[in-house]
Amino acid sequence: MAVKLETPLSLDDVLKLKAGDRVFLSGVVYTARDLAHKRFLTQGFPFNPEGAVIYHCGPLVKDMKVVSAGPTTSARMNPYLNFIFSKGIRAVIGKGGMNPEPFKGRGVYFAFPGGAGSLASEFVKRIRRVYWEDLGMADAVWELEVEEMPLIVGIDTKGRSLFI
Repeated sequence: MAVKLETPLSLDDVLKLKAGDRVFLSGVVYTARDLAHKRFLTQGFPFNPEGAVIYHCGPLVKDMKVVSAGPTTSARMNPYLNFIFSKGIRAVIGKGGMNPEPFKGRGVYFAFPGGAGSLASEFVKRIRRVYWEDLGMADAVWELEVEEMPLIVGIDTKGRSLFI
């Protein structure tokens, strides 16, 4: 099944999805890697997390244009899942899968293929804002506007996973 979704996502939006579904996501996503997740714990989110989507990505940006936006390995962010879902995050985009347990009843994992950073950048329409630039380009939190980004539901809200 192919579904078009727009951020922010509601709980109902994600509860309807099943592992293996194709999704075309539009709206705002926020990049976050290891350092940003650590800072979320100590300083909170620099954006409203309710219904938000986090993209495990360290984009390559030139002249405020994303030239590459491939996913990073998501498993490193497993320790932060319960925290981000407790604050209202509804989806995570990345590669390689994650622990499916924290997703149950709370959110979904969208998979995007590794090695396709240039392709991913084609779905980024603009950079809206950047937070925590002191972390460096790859680890700052980038607020990106995406249009019909093609994704696969890798983990659904029942904990079903394509990765195990």
